[in-house]
Amino acid sequence: MSEIETRQVIVKAPYWDIAANLLLPPGFDENKTYPAVLSAHPIGSCKEQTAGNVYGPALAQEGFVVIAFDASFQGDSGGEPRWTEDPTQRVADFSHVVDHLVTLDYVDADRIGVLGICGGGGYATNATMLERRIKALGAVVPVNYGRLMQEGFSEFDPVKLLEQVGEQRTKEARGGDVQVNELLPASPEAAREAGATDRDVVEATDYYKTGRGGKPNGVARMNFGSLNQALNWDAFLRAETMLTQPALIVVGDQPGAFGSYRDGTELYGRIAASRDRQLVVAEGYSHYDLYDQPEPVKIALDALIPFYRKHLGQAA
Repeated sequence: MSEIETRQVIVKAPYWDIAANLLLPPGFDENKTYPAVLSAHPIGSCKEQTAGNVYGPALAQEGFVVIAFDASFQGDSGGEPRWTEDPTQRVADFSHVVDHLVTLDYVDADRIGVLGICGGGGYATNATMLERRIKALGAVVPVNYGRLMQEGFSEFDPVKLLEQVGEQRTKEARGGDVQVNELLPASPEAAREAGATDRDVVEATDYYKTGRGGKPNGVARMNFGSLNQALNWDAFLRAETMLTQPALIVVGDQPGAFGSYRDGTELYGRIAASRDRQLVVAEGYSHYDLYDQPEPVKIALDALIPFYRKHLGQAA
């Protein structure tokens, strides 16, 4: 494969900066104009993981300018307290990144798409509804973070969790320490010792807590006091009427507790207003297989690349 160029860039936002990696195609020429794709990382992840080191480079190889960015409060981006997972802010980040792209002479402002993986896929879906400069949506194993919080992440008792969050915020307001929770066991061995059996939990631990996918900023942790931001939020709200752009959704058919198979197939069924909706099912593969394993990733890219070419075009 030809070499792509990576540039570290800073995206200016109203209150803090957003850190991003700009991936430029082989033979990049600043005198040409290119279609661009924003690549959004999963919950608890960072731009150096699947969004930016698997899918991003693959799309750049195919002639797209790709920008993989860290969510606000996470990775190298600004925002305090750290590890806050605020859905409204994460969706707003997309617009700030688009603002940056349209200032680049070599990016065609009318040919910008998005790709989101896991929770990033849910955020990308919501952002596509709200940000009409986005012309095409790709979502790989999309997760509706609000649903996940209302169900599994709150042990199906969201009101109890809200009460606990309120108590923690009171402690912090009175000078107590910020509570940051680890979302996963410390290692695959720790997962086995804890009796973890769910596919998504076991495979997430293998991805994030080993050399397979582990990165310094992708540590799968979350500020507990911020969890109330998600408990009344729905990534797919009004998707039936507001998501009119072309959309391609990729899921694995081996389900786990994080629910991307259910969420992805549900989303596909709801976006009847989309000008071109496609559902790709990677048979025999799971949520985390589609992060980095060659065969399922190829299934996803074999659909995504022609989809983006169709709706975003090529360099001119």
